[in-house]
Amino acid sequence: MAQTFDFIIVGAGSAGCVLADKLTASGRYNVLLIEAGGTDRRFWIKVPVGYGFTFSNPAVNWRYSAAADPGLNGREAYWPRGKVLGGSSSINAMAYVRGLPHDFDDWEAAGATGWGWETVRRGYEALESNDEWHQGRRRLRGTGPVRVTDLSERMHPFTRNFLAAGQEMGWPVLPDMNGPADTGANTLPSEGMGYVRSTVKGGRRWSSADAFLRPAMRRGNLTVVSGALVEKVLTAGGRATGVAYRVKGQTQLATAAREVILSAGAVNSPQLLQLSGIGPAALLQRHGIAVKHDLPQVGRGLQDHLAVSHFFWANTATLNDRLGSFAGQMKAGLQYVLSRKGPLSVPVNQCSGFVRSQGAALPDVQVYCNPASYSTRPSGKPQIDRDNGFLLCVQPGRPTSRGQIAIQSADPAQPPRIEPNSLATDEDKATAVRASRLLQALAAVPAINRVTRERRAPDILEMDDAALLENFRNRAGSVFHASCTCRMGREASDSVLDARLRVHGMAGLRVIDASAFPNITSGNTNAPTMMLAARAADLVLEDNKNRPLAAE
Repeated sequence: MAQTFDFIIVGAGSAGCVLADKLTASGRYNVLLIEAGGTDRRFWIKVPVGYGFTFSNPAVNWRYSAAADPGLNGREAYWPRGKVLGGSSSINAMAYVRGLPHDFDDWEAAGATGWGWETVRRGYEALESNDEWHQGRRRLRGTGPVRVTDLSERMHPFTRNFLAAGQEMGWPVLPDMNGPADTGANTLPSEGMGYVRSTVKGGRRWSSADAFLRPAMRRGNLTVVSGALVEKVLTAGGRATGVAYRVKGQTQLATAAREVILSAGAVNSPQLLQLSGIGPAALLQRHGIAVKHDLPQVGRGLQDHLAVSHFFWANTATLNDRLGSFAGQMKAGLQYVLSRKGPLSVPVNQCSGFVRSQGAALPDVQVYCNPASYSTRPSGKPQIDRDNGFLLCVQPGRPTSRGQIAIQSADPAQPPRIEPNSLATDEDKATAVRASRLLQALAAVPAINRVTRERRAPDILEMDDAALLENFRNRAGSVFHASCTCRMGREASDSVLDARLRVHGMAGLRVIDASAFPNITSGNTNAPTMMLAARAADLVLEDNKNRPLAAE
C-alpha cells in the first residue's frame, strides 16, 4: 500500500535540499525526499580541492556523456552530475556566483514574471552568510544558511599576477564579484575580476545538504529515501498523484496529497517527465509510452557554458610546486588533516570575473585564472603537473544556442540522449572568437609575460580569427552548467512551466531546479539554483496555505 505525504520531492540536490528544509520548517506538512545516490559523508567530497577525485567516481556521479556535437567537431563531451546527497553541490568546484542583473531581467522578459533582478537580489541576501575580510578583520555579513567564504588570504601568492594582469586589461579588482564595483560611473555592477567566493565553511565544503538538508533531517515530518531510482510520476485526471520508485530491486509507490516536485536536475527532470508520459507526443510514442500530456517543450531549450583553457609554464612557483610531487601532496594532506588549512583547503578556481569582449554593451565573458596546470587521466582522475604552470580560461556567458534532452527508451535506468547543439548560432560563433581574442590579450600583458616561461601548445597568440574559432571547436569543453530544459515561460508553446514553477496543463506538479531557468545565467549555476529553490518554496507554501491537510 502506498504511503501518503503532503509533498514528494524527487532529488536531494542543490534545489531539493532547499525545498526539504523550507517545506518542513513549520511542522505542518509531511514531506518525502527521494534521492538516487547515497551519503555525502566522504573525505574527497568534504575536502575543497577533492572535487577532482569525485569528477568520475560512479559512487557519487551519474557520469553522463553527451552525443557527438557537430559544433565541437563531433566531440562527445563528458557530463558529470551529482548522484549523492547534495547533488552537484557535493561534487562541484564550490564557486558561489550569483550571476549578473541582466540575466534575471531577461528571465522576467521571457515570461518568468516576478523573477527580475531586484526580487532575486533580495532572495540572495536572505540565503547567504558571507564570511569575509573587512578592514583587516573577518566578519560574518548576513544570517542565511549558505556560507559564502572569502578565501583570499589562503589563495596562492601567484594569483596576484592575475589581478595585476586584469588591471592592465582595464578591469577593476573587485573585493566581491557578487557585489557592485565601486570604481566609477563607467563601470557596470559586478564587472571586473577578483578572488572567487566559495561555499566552504571551516575548511570543508558547505553543500546544499550541509546548509539545508541536515537541519531538516532533525524534524520528524521529513522522510528521506536514498539509493532509490524514481521510475515515473503517477498521474490521474490531469493531476500528479504520486511517484513510483525502485529501491533495492523493489518498486514502491508513494502518494502526494498536495504536490509532486521534481528537483532531479537539468538532465533527469525532463527525462522523468518524459518517462511519465509528459512531453513531446512523438518522442513518447516512439518509445511505447502512453501520452498523458503532450507538452512539446519538455527537454528542449538546453543551455550550457563552454570554456576554452590554455596552459602556460611559469618561471616562478605556482601550486604545482606544492602539489606536483608525492612528498608535497603528503605534506599538504597532513597540514589539512591537522589544521584544515593549506592548499587542500582552497578550490583550484581562485580568480574569476565578468568582462566585456570587444563591442559588447554588457559583460558577456567570464574569465578564470588558476595558479596551477594539470591534466585528466584516462580514468578521469586529475593529474597535476610536476613543473610550475598556470591556466587562463574564457567562457562566453550567455550562449544563444539551445539543445535538448530526450529519452532513448522507456527504461528509467538508461541515460537520456544529451544533445548540446553547441555553437549553432552565428552569434555564439562570433562570441567565441571575441572571447578568445580577449584571452589572447590577457596572455600578452606584461604581468603575465613576466611570469611566463613558455606558452604551451597550441599557442593562442599565433591564431587569427579563423584559427581561434577552430581552436574553440576543437578544445572548448563544458563547465557543467546544464540548464533550461524545463524552462519557465508564458505558455505551453514556448516553455514547460509557468512563473510559479507549475507544469503547464498538469495540476499538482512542479519542476524546481536549474532546468527551470528561462536562460542560463552568466556564471556558475549553483548559487542561482539554490536561490530559485528558496523562492520557489515560498511560492509552494503560499499556494497551499489555505488548503486543508489530507487528515483534516
